[in-house]
Amino acid sequence: MTSSFEHDVLIIGSGAAGLTLALQLDATLRIAVLSKAELTEASTYYAQGGVAAVLDATDSTDSHVQDTLIAGAGLCHEDSVKLTVENGPEAIRWLVDQGVGFTLDETEHLHLTREGGHSHRRIIHADDATGRAISTTLVERVRECAHIDLMENRVAVELITTQKQGLDGENRVIGAYVLNKDTGEVEVCRARFVALATGGASKAYQYTSNPDIATGDGIAMAWRAGCRVANMEFNQFHPTCLYHPQAKSYLITEAMRGEGALLKLPDGTRFMPRFDERAELAPRDIVARAIDFEMKRLGIRFVYLDISHKPADFITGHFPNIYRKCLEYGIDITKEPIPVVPAAHFTCGGVMVNHHSETDIANLYAIGETSFTGLHGANRMASNSLLECFVFAMAAARDIRSKLAHTAAPPSVPAWDATQVRDPDEDVVILHNWDELRRFMWDFVGIVRTTKRLERALHRVLLLQAEIEEYYSHYRVSSNLIELRNLVMVAELIIRCALMRKESRGLHYTLDYPQLSAVLADSILSPEEPSRRRQRNDTENRRQSSALS
Repeated sequence: MTSSFEHDVLIIGSGAAGLTLALQLDATLRIAVLSKAELTEASTYYAQGGVAAVLDATDSTDSHVQDTLIAGAGLCHEDSVKLTVENGPEAIRWLVDQGVGFTLDETEHLHLTREGGHSHRRIIHADDATGRAISTTLVERVRECAHIDLMENRVAVELITTQKQGLDGENRVIGAYVLNKDTGEVEVCRARFVALATGGASKAYQYTSNPDIATGDGIAMAWRAGCRVANMEFNQFHPTCLYHPQAKSYLITEAMRGEGALLKLPDGTRFMPRFDERAELAPRDIVARAIDFEMKRLGIRFVYLDISHKPADFITGHFPNIYRKCLEYGIDITKEPIPVVPAAHFTCGGVMVNHHSETDIANLYAIGETSFTGLHGANRMASNSLLECFVFAMAAARDIRSKLAHTAAPPSVPAWDATQVRDPDEDVVILHNWDELRRFMWDFVGIVRTTKRLERALHRVLLLQAEIEEYYSHYRVSSNLIELRNLVMVAELIIRCALMRKESRGLHYTLDYPQLSAVLADSILSPEEPSRRRQRNDTENRRQSSALS
């Protein structure tokens, strides 16, 4: 008998966005939070920088808005930017009330630092491990709530909608099929509301600062269910990740440059002033491209980030975790520079949502990096992403509360049918395709692009999709297979959006169209017509054919 669960709200993802939504909803509701691994295994936990908000008397909402619009290279939705910035102070107060231990200054007020693109000090942080402080605190608060079921080690396979079930009326989400990694069973999780908070898709690239879970699950599931996506071509590459053969994608926070660290070539000379008057404090896309240019020009594998000219006490006090981590690899940042390289860091596009975080499908929400709110435009400004998580999770909670009275319980749905599949006998196929995808995405759809490279990548990704769908239809699902299937789908969306943009703007830089276009437009992709989409989803339909016992 297939395990089946029913909740009022199903939240897929346990990062800042998902946990905030869970805590903002009423305690009278039955809520489920799904996590691929432990609750803290999300991009939030690894965020070093902080949260941007206007809290200083010398700063202003207008200034934060203008900085964001400038960083976004003309594509930010100004109404979304204002909504986010105006609600920033409330979000910070809520986090403080939850017990997040932000760093204080000598006057016992919140210490504010500055990062690239910001004209003022407005980054609230917990030393250089802000994400860890936020994540662990919110997990503690969630664990205290008896009405919230924490379902760890589970991977969402597919959304369940009324349209997919052949039910009449408005298409709405009614749950999800979920793989229990401990038992291998695909469970049925029904809910009146579902929120996708699964993070971004930076694992599509060979080098990334993200944890292994960042495989674009929510974006892929929403697309297959019928939601539009936008601006997937804008993938932010963090300029400074630790380059060391034994280090696994360790991020060196942008706050270090905000506190005076300098980027240098192997001979010790600075190079950022040649690329931008803001030098090391230029937006991330400019810094990442500059590093990429110098690496290719000189044939080197990394550049250096140097803060050793600052007092040792200052360095260890502001960046204790980075100091300790680098020391593990024999690098004393108080005395020598850090070897760094750009890495895929943030997915600026995503599932299109309104100001309530609702998608094109009724009662389906997308929040955090999974969503496209219009905040980031063509380039995310540092520390705006965590703020977006809190503000739009709060908005989703308000919208769900307003709809509770007239939203019926989810209907019964078929169990997942695994009778026509068998255990995989060649997992090497998954591993090979995973590696191939990440390599050609890095080479052809990376920091600098061309139309020919993009076309080559599209051709290869479609072949991979065909191979993976054939595999998916014949073998029992696994976590690796689900993630690979989603990642290949999202890779196609990234490539197609990149091919649509005939200009270089923000994070999308192509040698074929190096200039800005006079026309400002988002790259919006719409799923196929329902009849064609149903053909594409034959595999899911076959597996959803048996009735619940």
